[in-house]
Amino acid sequence: MTPEICPNCGAEVPRNARACPACGSDESTGWSETSYEGGLDLPDEEFNYQDFVKREFGGRTPVPHGLHWFWWVVGLIVLAAVLAMWVR
Repeated sequence: MTPEICPNCGAEVPRNARACPACGSDESTGWSETSYEGGLDLPDEEFNYQDFVKREFGGRTPVPHGLHWFWWVVGLIVLAAVLAMWVR
């Protein structure tokens, strides 16, 4: 079975091709079912997503910060300019 995407290099493989046009992989070097499934980079059955998030991000939840004071000042200036043009 010829894959649509080469599991070794990621290039598109034409239908019924005997080898990958980019890297030369074929059934004996990388198109077997095990290498095809192994190239998908899927997590194992025992993969614990919550543990992964805790390890990667330290278990802290991100705290959103408010708008920077500069943008409040810009907003007030724009509002004042619009009001000044509307009053005239």
